[in-house]
Amino acid sequence: MIRVYAALGGLSLIWGLSFVFIKVLVGPAGMWGTVFLRCAAGALLLLPILLAKRKTIPRKIPWIPLLIIGVLNTGLPWGLVALSETVISSSSASILNATTPLWTGLIGLLFFSAALAARQWIGLVMGLIGILIFIDFDVMKLAQENFTGVGTMLIATLCYGTSAQLTRKYLGNSGVLFTSAVSLMVGALVGLIGMFFSQPIELAALANGPVILAIIGLGCFGSGIAQLLFYYITKEGGPEIAVSATFLIPVTALLWGAFLLQEKISSHAIWGLFVILAGVYLATRKKKAAVSISESA
Repeated sequence: MIRVYAALGGLSLIWGLSFVFIKVLVGPAGMWGTVFLRCAAGALLLLPILLAKRKTIPRKIPWIPLLIIGVLNTGLPWGLVALSETVISSSSASILNATTPLWTGLIGLLFFSAALAARQWIGLVMGLIGILIFIDFDVMKLAQENFTGVGTMLIATLCYGTSAQLTRKYLGNSGVLFTSAVSLMVGALVGLIGMFFSQPIELAALANGPVILAIIGLGCFGSGIAQLLFYYITKEGGPEIAVSATFLIPVTALLWGAFLLQEKISSHAIWGLFVILAGVYLATRKKKAAVSISESA
């Protein structure tokens, strides 16, 4: 489990920074252009590796689950996140993103015959309390947003939770690298189709340094490497551990701000960090004698 939690920490650091990259990219690229660029960049990173290790491609490929999961884990939610960040801040988006484990547990409970232990419910509640402490209980700014922003972010997290459960149930033998590459290619196709019906990419605006950095960071790291980490954690530790990274994303976003922008870290953010980490531990800790939600999917 040490490797799983190390991967979880790395994933939260990458995705915490991804919200900043999305904010930079969504202006010139648009909602679906952002999806296409990040998925295409991630796929270009993974495909050569997949070709070099083509023996890992399963003989019997579950194409239908792969396509559905590709839409639900990359194409649709990444478009909704980009749309949300045209209205709300990247930090607000990352805070709302922390509801993903709740959706994962609820989807597992309703559709996958899963059961949450009492400590897991307590852990999830603690995680949300930690988020509230982290933002100093200032929820009014979130409550006052219209549907495009808060609502679209919540739909994105519902997609993530559903995808995590489907991945555990149907793609257990597909291989992390293969699943990640196909998911990104499906996401790129969704983004490409979406571009035909929405804002085109401003090619001239893509030539400046920050946007190029955002494409590389969001595509290669936030999509390619992060997808590998996400599917690895889902397979080895379960969907609840994988999506619990969303508890840590607001914290890592704060740390990135302090490191890159010299922003000050408040005391309530530090306390929120401790409560969030405690919640993640309780929500993902397994008992040997009991079957948890992540083991029964």
